[in-house]
Amino acid sequence: MVAAGILIEHGRVLLTQRKKGAHLEGAWEFPGGKVEPSEDPRDALVRELREEVGIEAAVGDVVEVTFHRYPAKAVLLLFYRVERRAGSPEPAALDVADVRWAAHEDLREDEFPPADIVVLSKVRALVADRAG
Repeated sequence: MVAAGILIEHGRVLLTQRKKGAHLEGAWEFPGGKVEPSEDPRDALVRELREEVGIEAAVGDVVEVTFHRYPAKAVLLLFYRVERRAGSPEPAALDVADVRWAAHEDLREDEFPPADIVVLSKVRALVADRAG
């Protein structure tokens, strides 16, 4: 199980890039990571955001739940809305290759892992709504 965060600020959504040597290295995705056994997915997301990009976040509503089967594994993904807590620093690439903020028109399917494609249309709409 994987928990991922949809963090939208100033009409842009936060993306992280997978590190070299990782499954689907170089792909852009929504920040988050694996939920440990007996860990609440929301707690896992807060932990992963702290580890990967150095922010403190409040986890909100579920945006999407999806299941994807890769050739060698299957994954259940939980996508949540998140907000950066007051006083939290600007996101930085701590345990990812890179970070970037993307406008809705910059969310290209060919840059994302196949498991993330199903949520892109919802995220585009959320980002566009926050942009204007």
